[in-house]
Amino acid sequence: MIEVRTLVEGIRAGNRAQVSRAITLVESSRPDHREAARELLAELSGLDKLDHRDRLDHRDRLDHRDRLEHRGRSVRVGISGVPGVGKSTFIEGLGTSLTAAGHRVGVLAVDPSSVRTGGSVLGDKTRMAKLGVDPNAYIRPSPSAGTLGGVARATTQAMLVLEAAGYDVVLVETVGVGQSEITVAGMVDTFLFLTLARTGDQLQGIKKGILEIADVIAVNKADGDREQEARAAARELAGALRLVHGAGERAPEVVTCSALTGVGVDEVWSRVLAHREHLGVDGIDAKRAAQQLDFMWALVRDELDQRLRRSPGVSAIRAEIRAAVLSGELAAPAAADRIIEAFDA
Repeated sequence: MIEVRTLVEGIRAGNRAQVSRAITLVESSRPDHREAARELLAELSGLDKLDHRDRLDHRDRLDHRDRLEHRGRSVRVGISGVPGVGKSTFIEGLGTSLTAAGHRVGVLAVDPSSVRTGGSVLGDKTRMAKLGVDPNAYIRPSPSAGTLGGVARATTQAMLVLEAAGYDVVLVETVGVGQSEITVAGMVDTFLFLTLARTGDQLQGIKKGILEIADVIAVNKADGDREQEARAAARELAGALRLVHGAGERAPEVVTCSALTGVGVDEVWSRVLAHREHLGVDGIDAKRAAQQLDFMWALVRDELDQRLRRSPGVSAIRAEIRAAVLSGELAAPAAADRIIEAFDA
């Protein structure tokens, strides 16, 4: 039996074991775990004290807002980049710099879950050895469970747990190979894209749309013989982005850094804070409110997907439909209609 109250107390006390248990709970797809996770997050947010049917006057709303004071105080940053760009080295350098400055840093790495086993395939604690033993840092792989809905549900709720535990900076790392970047960009305040000189990322990134959603861009590995090349790439990229975004729109800032030496990493962080300042308190509140609405629909889609998989009616015809589609006897649209009909029935 899951003692939600014990978890809540442990999280608020900053107990790492309880934080880990809570994140495991919110990542689980078991129906009883999902119910417990909803109760946990409601208590952490203070919403357990509020009946949604109640009408609140102005003073009640202010009191309720005060109870939610701990929510939304962290700096949420998504970090992505092509494989080999040095994301883990960068995050470790940035994270250790932030903890040295008095921050508590949580790192969630969105792992591509194994299709066969459901397990995560990255090893972020081994790639961030120094940050992994920092008492003011917490690193956690956040498996996608094979679906973007899984990313949204697991990672968003894990962020809420970390914030309730007092982590004032939450970094969400993606593997940089697909649609998960768009999903992660929709759950953070600032999206940071790491790139390299001479990789073609300038144009390919814009073509794929990743650079179009970036708020800050850093050309990494700007050290030694590569420094001038990185600076030239940053200038080229900044010019391309100004064309993409147009005169009336704020283009992402482009800077250079070396995660290996630490040079420029603080400058990248200052640009992240500058982006937050540009948004302002109202802008961040509005952005997070819109993200919550998107998250709601992501949860709805994820839950419907789970119910479809558990449906006895669908299970009864699954093998038959699969065989008919593979043999060419049944077209995919007709097969989909039959599955929906079985689900509805």
